[in-house]
Amino acid sequence: MRIFENDDPPAQVNIVPAIDMIFAILTYFIMASLFLTRAEGLPVNLPQAQNAESQTNRQSIIAIDANGNLAFDRETVTLEELPDRVSAKVNGGSLIVAIAADEAVDYGRVVAVMDSLRGIEGVRLGISTKQQ
Repeated sequence: MRIFENDDPPAQVNIVPAIDMIFAILTYFIMASLFLTRAEGLPVNLPQAQNAESQTNRQSIIAIDANGNLAFDRETVTLEELPDRVSAKVNGGSLIVAIAADEAVDYGRVVAVMDSLRGIEGVRLGISTKQQ
């Protein structure tokens, strides 16, 4: 008669904690990459400029798409609402407002946006372009 002294079950590798850790790391990188892209609210095809400069100051973006639709800091607005929204954001300080207009947008629409913002105290206007 044979007597087995070792009645322990065979060793197993549990990979569930490793899978949980991999999914947690993957989730972190996906969420972090979402904040790396800069969206202005509307799809805009910016014109190119050789002498474009980056701005790091406090700024907001007004996007004007090819159809003339406006978005201020990713929220759709009308031309009549725009001065009130911008002056609420300035709140007594200073603010650079970059106008990101599509190449196909009518020049008159850009001038109308600039004209509506010119009277607001503390606002400096800029034009967004792509660097070549």
